[in-house]
Amino acid sequence: MKTFLCLFFPFALAAQSFNRQDSLLGSDTPERSWWNVTHYDLTVEPDYATKTIKGSNTISFTVTGSLRKMQIDLDKALQIDSILMRGKKLSYERDGGILWVNIEQKLFKEQESSILVYFSGKPREAVKAPWDGGWVWSKDEKGRPWMSVACQGIGASIWYPCKDYQGDEPENGSVLTMIVPKELQAVSNGKLLYEDEINGKKRVSWKIVNPINNYNIIPYIGYYVGWKDSYQGEKGTLDCSYWVLDYELERAKTQFKQSHDMLKCFEYWFGPYPFYEDGYKLVQSPYLGMEHQSGIAYGNGFQNGYSGKDLSESGWGLKWDFIIIHESGHEWYGNNITSKDVADMWIHESFTNYSETLFTEYYYGKDAATAYVAGIRKNIENDIPIIGHYGVRNEGSGDMYYKGGNLVHLVRQLMNDDKRFRSMLREMNREFYHKTVTSAEIETFMSKFSGLKLDKVFDQYLRSKDIPVLEFKGKKGKTKYRWSSVVPGFDMKVKLKDGSWIEPTSDWKKFPGWTKKQHPEVDPDFYIKVK
Repeated sequence: MKTFLCLFFPFALAAQSFNRQDSLLGSDTPERSWWNVTHYDLTVEPDYATKTIKGSNTISFTVTGSLRKMQIDLDKALQIDSILMRGKKLSYERDGGILWVNIEQKLFKEQESSILVYFSGKPREAVKAPWDGGWVWSKDEKGRPWMSVACQGIGASIWYPCKDYQGDEPENGSVLTMIVPKELQAVSNGKLLYEDEINGKKRVSWKIVNPINNYNIIPYIGYYVGWKDSYQGEKGTLDCSYWVLDYELERAKTQFKQSHDMLKCFEYWFGPYPFYEDGYKLVQSPYLGMEHQSGIAYGNGFQNGYSGKDLSESGWGLKWDFIIIHESGHEWYGNNITSKDVADMWIHESFTNYSETLFTEYYYGKDAATAYVAGIRKNIENDIPIIGHYGVRNEGSGDMYYKGGNLVHLVRQLMNDDKRFRSMLREMNREFYHKTVTSAEIETFMSKFSGLKLDKVFDQYLRSKDIPVLEFKGKKGKTKYRWSSVVPGFDMKVKLKDGSWIEPTSDWKKFPGWTKKQHPEVDPDFYIKVK
């Protein structure tokens, strides 16, 4: 099954080959690295009847090098109408989903500049959003137009021209302006900038002031109604708002109360909500959900669980709304802390998956959390490594969700200090606040903060598909034990059910007193195999 980009399900990934386009889209090419994107000012006007769009994007940037050709990304299904710099047209060459723009005007290092790109056409339509990305041309239950986009994984360039590289976010945020029929409402990330009329249509503009991932900038267009409240959090008053279809208002007002429970829990575990300046928002979407920054897409039917199901089969997953909790958890992991390369998406999904366990623990206790995190293990496939191929926009195994969450839980057990574990999560969100990172940076941070040698643990659970096997062998009143199916040098200690610890290696070790029939039981919080 294909990975649930923002969600959770694992998938079997066959051997892949990569082409030149994969490398151009997935790496920080020389034509990308000489400039740093600082802001997007994007306008889009969709036509529901023809499933076409037209618009423009002003891409502001700072010069960091001397190269003059600029790589801009835009899906080949869309056309470029013109590219301007300081009012003058720029020439360009098209190479599939890549535009090679010739910067003919003189630029100097550290200079701030911008280009204006006009585009139009029929964008790729999502067949089954959010897993198959693209524009969503849907209808609500009353048969009225309902439009949005989901583009994580496939990339934001599927619908607008940008620097479609996760390692470079516009640090000064973005503006998204939507031009729609008067009877519709248009909602996006951040806070409302203005609403007016133009050429007999409604024009609505929303502004983000914080850095944002390209794939998080999203239009929601439909018969929306909204309401506001506020949350008194660690950084003061957080403006909260909620937008749903007009006939869903009462159901939503009841279900969305969970957002305050979420904020209270996650601020406790992770630190302050990372985007106070842009507010927190839930927006009903014509698909299940996505972690769109300060504008979470919600399509879970105003019910607890995942579409009414408990993914852990422990019972605890029906105590809360999966989409509200999981997708909001991404505000800290995925939106605040972002992987430079999608190969390191475990940083987004593993910690966010574990946020479900932490939410369960915060409100229902540690035994409930243990049951939940153990219950989700049944969904792990151990098919391929969690970390994908670098530089080609390749995600690794969907195990980044369930297995990754259990990896975070395992590190917590090895630290054996819940207070310090919580401090590590909070410090991580301070250390990497609004930053893009690599797996190596996160691994190093966790090892240093915990004081543990975790390099082989990460190699085993992220770069190998195998789960370590703890073997016991009993004979004549004595038992031997060792690790097997492990990476070279793997020597992770293990806690037993009686509270004691053992330190296996790949060599047999003796422990007198154990018998073949009576070997010790491993603490169930450790995700390993016992043989």
